[in-house]
Amino acid sequence: MEEGTLYPLLRRLESQGVLVSEWRTEGQPRRYYRLSAAGEELYVRLKDSWYGMNEAMGRLLKGDR
Repeated sequence: MEEGTLYPLLRRLESQGVLVSEWRTEGQPRRYYRLSAAGEELYVRLKDSWYGMNEAMGRLLKGDR
């Protein structure tokens, strides 16, 4: 992934409240990102949705409707 794609995406997710970041200055200064509480909730919802869709597709492909 290109740097010009990744960092704007991280900043956008932070502005939406999904991520939080902090600067760490030990050694070379770097910004670290992690999920916020809202990001954790979104992750759980998206994961549950993904598993539900996978189950539905599995039933369709097996013909078990």
